[in-house]
Amino acid sequence: MHLSTLFPAMVLCATTVIAGHACAFNLPSSFTSLENHSQTTHVSAPQQDNIKSKILAEYSQWKGTRYHWGGSSHRGIDCSALMQAIMHGSMNMNLPRTTGQQIHNGYHISQDELKPGDLVFFKTSKSTRHVGVYVGNNEFIHASKIKGVTVSSLANNYWQAHYETARRITDNA
Repeated sequence: MHLSTLFPAMVLCATTVIAGHACAFNLPSSFTSLENHSQTTHVSAPQQDNIKSKILAEYSQWKGTRYHWGGSSHRGIDCSALMQAIMHGSMNMNLPRTTGQQIHNGYHISQDELKPGDLVFFKTSKSTRHVGVYVGNNEFIHASKIKGVTVSSLANNYWQAHYETARRITDNA
């Protein structure tokens, strides 16, 4: 059931397309218990074709930036801040700050359903999660602790061994 049918008088989460750019509005903090019901941003077919190129254009601005836990600038950035920057810069979409919050956006998809713009999550230790954005051809962009902002292959044994889930935050079907 859609949240708007449960709360018709309230706007919990709105998605729209304005002048060809997808925009998402976050839930008010008073509705954090509804986190799992976050909405996806709908992208038309012509826009869907541009998702990869828009993400890659953002990546080109961040490529090689060193990894810095808690960082959110070109002097150093972590994986979740990179996802915020890439998704905002490419689709004007706002994501929460941490991987623990980002993993609740959109909806679950299987690894064989991945399309450009989907977030991929990895469990890199018992208490640590990592996130990247899928760009096609079994590759994803992320902030690597060793290489900084880079593109890696999901086929890599390390990433396959630590793969946790994927979330579609855009309607790019």
